[in-house]
Amino acid sequence: MSVTSLQKQSYPQTSAELDVELHKVFKVFNGETAVRGVDLNINRGEFFSILGPSGCGKTTILRLMAGFESPSAGEVLIQGQSMNHVPPYKRPVNTVFQSYALFNHLNVWENIAFGLRIKKLLSSELEYRVKEALKLVKMEAYTNRFPAQLSGGQQQRVALARALVNRPAVVLLDEPLGALDLKLRKEMQVELSNLHQNLGLTFVMVTHDQEEALSLSDRIAVMRTGKIEQIGTPTEIYERPRTAFVADFIGDTNLFKARKESYDASSLQIVTSTGMKMIVQPPEAGDMGQEVIVSIRPEKIQLSLYQPPMAVNCFEGRLQHVMYLGTHVHYVVELITGDRLTVMQPNTHGHLPDPHTPIYAHWAATDCLALKE
Repeated sequence: MSVTSLQKQSYPQTSAELDVELHKVFKVFNGETAVRGVDLNINRGEFFSILGPSGCGKTTILRLMAGFESPSAGEVLIQGQSMNHVPPYKRPVNTVFQSYALFNHLNVWENIAFGLRIKKLLSSELEYRVKEALKLVKMEAYTNRFPAQLSGGQQQRVALARALVNRPAVVLLDEPLGALDLKLRKEMQVELSNLHQNLGLTFVMVTHDQEEALSLSDRIAVMRTGKIEQIGTPTEIYERPRTAFVADFIGDTNLFKARKESYDASSLQIVTSTGMKMIVQPPEAGDMGQEVIVSIRPEKIQLSLYQPPMAVNCFEGRLQHVMYLGTHVHYVVELITGDRLTVMQPNTHGHLPDPHTPIYAHWAATDCLALKE
């Protein structure tokens, strides 16, 4: 039997489909409300990310799950049990911090075994579990090294092993890859994804890195000023944001303030403040009022040196800036209305047009969304 299969069988199992629930949770610090009535359900075995800018309340939510903070109102449940009065060390969770929080005076083996020693496990069980955790994170060859003798990626692996060795129901990840350089962060994203898939545990990650959340998560909650703005799969969040904030925070987008002119079940005509008339995707539900924000992703926009045969969503302009990025080319186009567009296209040609070249920008109505502010 493999280590992975042993690990899967070892973790606690319950009949509940939800591992983490927050019901109308508030958290107030010195009169300032950091979390505002958050409702959240996280499924068993899910990789769930909480994403948002600094100060939005995402880390506070993770600390409420871990037990490092208590809710001012509302309830936190883990595997169907209220955690409001349960101290951190009695909760079926373990946290991996951005700073790793390893004990510098202990070697790798002792860092991983620390929590098990507190639980006073038999030495045979302790040894088995530490070896199992080391194998999971591929650190068997480093048992006698101290944290100062490890790279950032190796320290992160030890921090993960220390969390997993306790066999928690939920692993909480607080900006786990934020201290790593770009190349190592990409490698650790793959490792983290593999661990999650192999173990079948519930992972809850807090991050401000949009690409990290999109690549790792089953679902994402986007937060803003203490509230959840939208919850959905990475595809839903990126392709169908519900608000201008979500569209702007997740990836790059072009945003225009506009007002409605006319609409039916299949299309909506709007006019921007500079007079651009567009046919856009209508909102999914309800009338949002006369004022809207229009979002167009840079990769959805096509460029042509000649006027294409289309009557809608096609605008003349000039190239203002061309940036070569290897796999892609980044363009800035100034339209004759004075509006500026950011455009991202795959590098398929090799020859780049010169700045100030006359050009046409166009896009499909289905790639142009009308959103709430």
